[in-house]
Amino acid sequence: MGEKINGKLIIIGGAEDKEGDKEILKRVCNSINKSSDIILVATIATEYPKEAFEKYKKVFNQLGVDNIRGLDITEREHSFDENNINLIDESALIFFTGGDQLRITSLVGGTPIYDALKRSSEKGCIIVGTSAGASVMSDTMIVQGDDEESPRKCTLKMSPGLGFVKNVIIDQHFAQRGRIGRLLTGIAQNPEVLGVGIDEDTSIVVSDEGIAEVVGSGAVYFVDGSNITHTNVSEQYSEEVLSMFNVKLHVLKEGNKFNLLTKVPFEEEKSSYENSKN
Repeated sequence: MGEKINGKLIIIGGAEDKEGDKEILKRVCNSINKSSDIILVATIATEYPKEAFEKYKKVFNQLGVDNIRGLDITEREHSFDENNINLIDESALIFFTGGDQLRITSLVGGTPIYDALKRSSEKGCIIVGTSAGASVMSDTMIVQGDDEESPRKCTLKMSPGLGFVKNVIIDQHFAQRGRIGRLLTGIAQNPEVLGVGIDEDTSIVVSDEGIAEVVGSGAVYFVDGSNITHTNVSEQYSEEVLSMFNVKLHVLKEGNKFNLLTKVPFEEEKSSYENSKN
């Protein structure tokens, strides 16, 4: 469970700070050699790719990155373009912006660009996604569901994602848009899958070993349905409120970590120096 393609992921819940301390984006930029490595900003999800690219280019420049390129795929035919494939092959970090996650999968799924993304991840390229770019990281993604509503049996639309992390469903803008109900619905329909809800200006940094570290100002919610003892989920009476027994919820803040393989949270032990200060 939680097995992922080789490589590091940084998965952001959206609306990350771009004006203040920029903690998450600093972490992104510090993951590469800022003078020689290339950050590739993939604006596939948005209908305003030029504006999105310029916004992130400005921030990444401010954070000391010299080489920033754009991957602008607005038609499926662009996913067969050798120049775009070469951009992916040359990049040390690929950053998926927000927008509509279905745009990403429908434009690149099953194409040479998708193969290049998998190949780059396996070689150690860091894959980053914010908002819609976060949802698309998993092999199953939420496409549509009711915000700020009680969970209901069959009100959720899901679709295959890019599959950089397996057996996980990721939701973003989590507390801000009241999305606990729709994530619970997703877990009721797929109890073997771990639900991950990420607040705005919050992220998880996922290592090769499946350890997710929380970075940012909000919380990350891990919903484990593997021990569910009862649920009324079915297609019949789909508007009924969902009933679930024995669901496990973990809430983590910055510095906490979660093992996606064992589904267990933990804190790093403090060093003797840190303990001596307390």
